Amino acid sequence: MDPTPPTTIDTAVSMPAGLGEGWRAALSGEFGAPYMASLKRFLMEEKQSGKRIFPRGENWFAALALTPLESVRVVILGQDPYHGPGQAHGLCFSVPPGVRPPPSLGNIYKELQSDLGLTIPRHGFLESWAKQGVLLLNSVLTVEMARAASHQGRGWERFTDAVITAVARQEAPVAFLLWGAYAQRKGAFIEDISKGGRHLVLKAAHPSPLSAHNGFLGCRHFSQANNFLRNAGRGEIDWSLPAQIEA
Repeated sequence: MDPTPPTTIDTAVSMPAGLGEGWRAALSGEFGAPYMASLKRFLMEEKQSGKRIFPRGENWFAALALTPLESVRVVILGQDPYHGPGQAHGLCFSVPPGVRPPPSLGNIYKELQSDLGLTIPRHGFLESWAKQGVLLLNSVLTVEMARAASHQGRGWERFTDAVITAVARQEAPVAFLLWGAYAQRKGAFIEDISKGGRHLVLKAAHPSPLSAHNGFLGCRHFSQANNFLRNAGRGEIDWSLPAQIEA
């Protein structure tokens, strides 16, 4: 069964009703821009040609809906959604309950265990992080089934650049965790505290099994982010996750 209802594409690229006022004010111009209309046409054509698009339309902006702009304390940048059936649900690196954690997330869990002594859960559902102010943002918000990076260059990158810019303009300090060259290029404009900015920018290799041993494992980004947030008076993130979640 196709996971995207037939009527979803036409409305999904419009501003979702569930977005908080902060995002609505910051992104209203993006939803009305010509590139967004072009993106909508592309997605409709893909759908009409019989292609399966992940995640479901109602989840394209899940990261923004779960994490209001004024609540963002940490940003984790992904590239594009998981392209296997049932995996993507709008939060980078996360999968729904009942879906086995992908290898990159497995390495994230290993680093959490090493850095903070946390127990590795059996699931990959990261929604509790999003609700605490961790913006789990992919650069590209849709993908064709079994075709990684298939929707790159269609407009999503411009939209998510606007999202990151909106966060970087906030007065409250934020920790940006940039894993891999792609995320680091996308966040290159963010002014780090070491350069006179107010945000913390942490860089490491991507947690993919192909690169995790080149600097991701052992990076201690989670404890560094919490130390920064605590010193900034914003409180720490509880990075622990329940051992198991029912599907």
